[in-house]
Amino acid sequence: MNTDKLRFPRTGEDWATVDSGSHAQRLRPLQGKAAGTLVIHEIYRSLQGESTFAGLPCVFVRLTACHLRCVYCDTPHAFNQGETMSVDDVVARSLALGDDLVEITGGEPLLQLEVYPLMSRLADAGKTVLLETSGAIDTSAVDPRVRVILDLKTPGSGEVEANVWSNLERLRPTDELKFVLCDRADFDWAANVVGEHRLTDRCPVLFSVAFGQVNPTDLAAWILESHLPVRLQLQQHKILWDPKARGV
Repeated sequence: MNTDKLRFPRTGEDWATVDSGSHAQRLRPLQGKAAGTLVIHEIYRSLQGESTFAGLPCVFVRLTACHLRCVYCDTPHAFNQGETMSVDDVVARSLALGDDLVEITGGEPLLQLEVYPLMSRLADAGKTVLLETSGAIDTSAVDPRVRVILDLKTPGSGEVEANVWSNLERLRPTDELKFVLCDRADFDWAANVVGEHRLTDRCPVLFSVAFGQVNPTDLAAWILESHLPVRLQLQQHKILWDPKARGV
């Protein structure tokens, strides 16, 4: 699946028109979506469970649909469940929840073109906006005020071929890079990528375990052994609440 060649729809097109291949079935929830609207899976507030913002109250805006199928995905319910909302309504509902921190997530949020004005309008309202994205879509059009959390896919994810490697060159000190590791081979691969691209000089780098597949204690030992200046990340929400709980 070559996402470097993934073309966004033009005005009047939908995803079925753009992609008649392997993406089409996965993007079916976006077909027929009116311009100026978003298909939203859920909007809720909780404590931020990941990133360097972990522990802070946060509003989460989860968009529907993803063109990837990572083996460890913990939000498959966002693949096809959602309601169509105007950008105005999404902004209003997000602001009404009242927190200064807002995360745009999915699914893969960059699949919906209206996410770009959504992020800008939230930033205009004075919010700190985080974008959690797979790294499989070019991030160059993202508002520079938005903090990109780039989830680079490892071989163990099953989606390493989807990575848009040029996204690494766009990382800024305010952004973050995340690796979800399925085994020691993934760790070694990630460590090599971090060193080859000097990524710790660009932004914070987070190493996380695929939940239930790697013992975090083992990951801690690997990080110490490697001497890499990376941060071990735990999914706080899965410690505080049932790991399968939704809306937390």
